[in-house]
Amino acid sequence: MSGWLLILALLLLGGVLSTLGDRLGSKVGKARLSLLGMRPRRTAVLITVLTGSLISAISLGLMLLVSDRLRTGLFELDQLEQRLQEGRRSLERSQSDLRRAERGRAQAREQLGTVEAQAAALRQELAPLMAQRRQLEQERDRLSRDIGSKDADLQRNRDELARLNTRISSGAKELQQLETNLIALRRGDVVISSGQPLEIAKVRIENASQAKPVIEALLRQTNTNVYQLVLPGEPPNRQILRVPRSDIAKLEGILSRRGDWVVSLISAANVLKGERQVVAFPDVRRNKQVVKAGAQLASTVLEADERSPEQVRSRINLLLAAAYNTVKRDGSLASGLQFDPASVKQLGTALSERPRDQVVQLQAISRRTSDVVDPVAVAIKAVSR
Repeated sequence: MSGWLLILALLLLGGVLSTLGDRLGSKVGKARLSLLGMRPRRTAVLITVLTGSLISAISLGLMLLVSDRLRTGLFELDQLEQRLQEGRRSLERSQSDLRRAERGRAQAREQLGTVEAQAAALRQELAPLMAQRRQLEQERDRLSRDIGSKDADLQRNRDELARLNTRISSGAKELQQLETNLIALRRGDVVISSGQPLEIAKVRIENASQAKPVIEALLRQTNTNVYQLVLPGEPPNRQILRVPRSDIAKLEGILSRRGDWVVSLISAANVLKGERQVVAFPDVRRNKQVVKAGAQLASTVLEADERSPEQVRSRINLLLAAAYNTVKRDGSLASGLQFDPASVKQLGTALSERPRDQVVQLQAISRRTSDVVDPVAVAIKAVSR
């Protein structure tokens, strides 16, 4: 409700209540009523006073009822004044802090300007230094690469020199050994060559307990063989065969497994006649079929212009060498191929006398099935093309 309406309502209400109070006081005076043993006049005055108080109370109640601001001002005026004072003091403090902050910001701006000016000056001073540093870094990187390259070259040279020295040392030892072997060969004293099989045995192992007796029998037989080669005419009454114990242990471990095995003892070096010791190492592998009967082991082509006996013989020898390499690659321990020399000679003659424009393919065919230790027999077959 607006203030003017409230004032108008209070005026009207005051006029109504005062009229009613006056009439009520007049009626009480005329009626000469008495309250609480008072005289009629005093009673009329009391009624008038009560009526005025009622008017005031009703007016105040109505104002408090319809006006929040009046209620707040009447009952919370002291608190509002206190809050206002505190707000003013807080505002003053805030203004003071704001003024200090403004002064600090102004000082900071001044310092910032000074620092920026110093930074700009430093940038100008550092620019040539940075350029010089980049040049120095580039030079350093180039020198590092050069040094690294030279170090790598030096290391390669050192490695190459070490390899050359090793090869020279190895070559010198090999040359000395070859010279020794050559002298021995010229005298006919080398009876066992390096890598020569001294004994080859095919064994079947059914249980692990068979391994040790088999190895002992192989060593005894090999010792007898080398005795006959190195010390012919002397009885094999002592052990001249030397096989490392570690190799024997490995061999025994392998032969402890069931299966068919091929065990051979191979000479570790050339042995001269009359020596008292032969060093060997074992070789063991599973026995298996390496050649099947009727299998083609190698082939070559005899061209039409290859007609002379020498050319034909060379081509046949090349075929036999290729066939032998095939069976060796497949695991055969055969020392060579078996063939009929008469048949090969007859075939060579026939090939030399064949028609001039005839091209022939030569094939080496296995004549029988062979295992690892079995000899390999071949026949040569000529097929016209």
